[in-house]
Amino acid sequence: MKEKLKTLTSMKELWAIVGLALILLFNLIFSPNFFNISITNGHLYGSIIDVLNRGASLVIVSLGMTLVIATKGIDISVGSISALGAMTAAYLLGTAGMPVPVAILAGLFAGLLCGIWNGMLVAKLNLQPMIATLILMTVGRGLAQIISDGQILTIDSDAYAFLGRGYLLGIPFSTILMILITLTIYLVTRKTSLGLQIESVGINDESARYAGIDTQKILWLCYILCGVLAALSGMMESANVSSADGNNNGLNLELDAILAVVLGGTSMDGGKFHLGGTVIGALFIQTLTTTIFTFGVPAETIMVVKAVVVIFVVLLSSERVKEWTGKLSFKKAGVSVED
Repeated sequence: MKEKLKTLTSMKELWAIVGLALILLFNLIFSPNFFNISITNGHLYGSIIDVLNRGASLVIVSLGMTLVIATKGIDISVGSISALGAMTAAYLLGTAGMPVPVAILAGLFAGLLCGIWNGMLVAKLNLQPMIATLILMTVGRGLAQIISDGQILTIDSDAYAFLGRGYLLGIPFSTILMILITLTIYLVTRKTSLGLQIESVGINDESARYAGIDTQKILWLCYILCGVLAALSGMMESANVSSADGNNNGLNLELDAILAVVLGGTSMDGGKFHLGGTVIGALFIQTLTTTIFTFGVPAETIMVVKAVVVIFVVLLSSERVKEWTGKLSFKKAGVSVED
């Protein structure tokens, strides 16, 4: 019994799971329609489907953020990279008349360049990650505004719209894309030595270097991957609304991504990371947002309600609270804490 309790209370993803379960329970009691799923024209519809569809972009960018944070870094420029990737694709589609595949590849390439820039500042010039990515956080959104001349670009392309609101076999394409990317990153980081190398750099980069790990290459790879995934996330969002806005696309995305990672159990101190926890954390945030909209909470109070719930879950995720709840669980189970 004691070992089972220890295992349960030591789960890094525990409170993210509990938080998600509580929101779903709340909806089950006060809004049972939240779980209704219908099929129209062969497509699945419902609030749960909306959570998976709209939350896909957040999950994708949060996975990249997870790898960066695992190296004891951070990337606060993902919102700007998201806007820049979306604006690049929108400009090439609308103004330059480029084919959709070319526009999407160009958007991803913009994210790649952003990742290379961040990686160079952190890995090569040894700048503190917060300061290094702060540069692109400002410049990236400015570049997006320059590309569009400060305008919102509309996108008239069904093929591009498919990226954000298309369906494949009745399932939202964005959800399928989220699952494929999650599985790919899981296989690459957990079935090869890459995951251990990332965690080693985060725990102690000097020891990792002495162990023969190319720490600069690992850092560069994580920031590049984060940049590419942020650009993809931005294009998915722009495809969903058929427009790109350099000022508002990806606004506060970095905060939600960091929050999803932390809720999922990955420490800001670097080291061991939890991809599954990040997915749960991102879906928790999206479920909370969807629930708030479902109950018609006024737009001006949405952020306050969201903040209160998130603060509660973050506090539950703290090590001190976990230790306290662990001791309480042992006492209720009749197990001595000193044993």
